[in-house]
Amino acid sequence: MHSVLFVCTANQCRSPMAEGLLHLRVGLDNPQWRITSAGTWAFDGSPATVNAVLVLKEHDYDLSTHKSRTVDLQLVESHQLILVMERNHKEALQVEFPQYAGRIYLLSEMIDRSFNIHDPVGEPLSEYQTMFSEFEQILERGFDKIVQLSREPE
Repeated sequence: MHSVLFVCTANQCRSPMAEGLLHLRVGLDNPQWRITSAGTWAFDGSPATVNAVLVLKEHDYDLSTHKSRTVDLQLVESHQLILVMERNHKEALQVEFPQYAGRIYLLSEMIDRSFNIHDPVGEPLSEYQTMFSEFEQILERGFDKIVQLSREPE
C-alpha cells in the first residue's frame, strides 16, 4: 500500500490537481494507493477553483466534487509521504508535526530539485495548464522516488 498527501495553501487548486494527476497515473481505482490533499490555510468544504476543474476535466478527471480541508495530525500521521508545494508549507508542517518531519518534502524534491510550485489562483486558464504540465513532468521523472517514499511498512 502507498499513501500520499498533497498539501498547498487553500486546497482548491495545486494540491487537488496534483492529487488528481497522481490518481490518473496509478489508476483511478487502484486499491494499492491512497491519495488525498489538504491545505495549510484551507476553509473546510470549499470547492476547487473553476480553472482547476476545467484543466482536470481536459484529462478525464472529475474535480467538481472536491471539497477543501485543512491539514491536521490525523492526515499527516496516516500518510507515508506528504508532498507540499512551497518551502513555507514544508517548514510549517515540520514545525507543527515534528515527529513526521521526515515524511514531508517539496514536490520538486521528487526530482532532486528545490523550488516552489507557483500558485495560479486568480490567473488565466493558461497558467493552470502550465502548472498541470509541470506536475506531469515532476510525477513522470520522480515517480520511482514517490513509489519508494510512499510505501507503507508491512
